[in-house]
Amino acid sequence: QVQLVESGGGSVQAGGSLRLSCAASRSISSFNTMGWYRQAPEKQREMVATITSSGTINYDFYVKDRFTISRDNAEDTVYLQMNSLKPEDTAVYYCYAKRVTNKGWQLFESDYWGQGTQVTVSS
Repeated sequence: QVQLVESGGGSVQAGGSLRLSCAASRSISSFNTMGWYRQAPEKQREMVATITSSGTINYDFYVKDRFTISRDNAEDTVYLQMNSLKPEDTAVYYCYAKRVTNKGWQLFESDYWGQGTQVTVSS
């Protein structure tokens, strides 16, 4: 069973920075995509940033100039550097990993989630 363990959340004032880490229990090279999602109270979970095994990165429009996702294959860890934080960034942040395997012509997708880490930004 794959485990994703987030760390680095906390409380900061607006304009501050936090760095989230997601440590995987297996080689992250085995995942096609890894990333970060977040869920604010009474809102749906939304994608923040993703990075593929080939290095393709995708950001949510509202964070793309402030957040940076990266991966360290040697440490089996994915990071999210968050700068210029705003109160609207307050949410539980979840690490995500997707693995696609094939048996003949059939594709199987497995999705994995961490437990989440709280990020609170005060004005």
